[in-house]
Formats: sequence, structure tokens, C-alpha cells
Amino acid sequence: MTSFLGPYVEYAYAAMRLIVGFLFSCHGAQKLFGALGGQAAIGDPLMLLAGSIEFFGGILIALGLIASHVSFLASGMMAVAYFKVHAPHGFWPVLNEGELALAYCFVFLYIAFRGSGTISLDKLLKSYKGPI
Repeated sequence: MTSFLGPYVEYAYAAMRLIVGFLFSCHGAQKLFGALGGQAAIGDPLMLLAGSIEFFGGILIALGLIASHVSFLASGMMAVAYFKVHAPHGFWPVLNEGELALAYCFVFLYIAFRGSGTISLDKLLKSYKGPI
């Protein structure tokens, strides 16, 4: 059975990838630049790495440029973040405030399996024939 929204699945996937990537890059901007109400954490090498993956990875995911590879890295990073930061405070994600980390982890895992999609820079660059 196909959904009545089936013809729009590529647009929905591109919108999801764009929004999730943008939001993820905002988390990185908080850690790297102290933007958006965050506090720059560049003194901590682990937070510098996390902020870099979030900021630059989020941009690449949003644009659909090597999104599969970057999403796989981001998914792993969010799994580590969940178990390092949230899980020690209790089993249930709703109680240990780890819902967002888990949601990012599995959305990025899905993107890693699905790839950049047909509405992406990857697709555009692949179809580019170059100058005559």
C-alpha cells in the first residue's frame, strides 16, 4: 500500500535532512563559538572535537554532501554522548534528558543508510558534466 504522500517522499527526506543538519550545526556553533546562548568549550579537546563534528558535519548533512559518511560519524558520536553524559543519570531517556541524543543518533543512522538522496549536492555534483 502506498501513501498518498508517496510522490513527495524525496522532498520530505531532503527537508528532514536539511532541518536536522541545520539544528545539529547549531549545537556545534554553541560549543565552538559560544553562539546561540552557548558557551564556547574549545579548552576541552573532546568538546572541540564534538563541536567540530556537529558544526561542520551538520552543514554537510544539511547540504547533502557526503551525508552518508558524515551521518555515520555523527550517529556514533551521539551514541557516545548518550552513554557518556546521559546514561549515568538513569536508564530512561526521558528521565536522564537523553531523548535528543538518541533521536539524533537514530536519525543520523537512517541518513547513513539512505545516503544524501536525490535532492542534494551529491546528486548535483554527480550529474555535472563540466565545461564543454
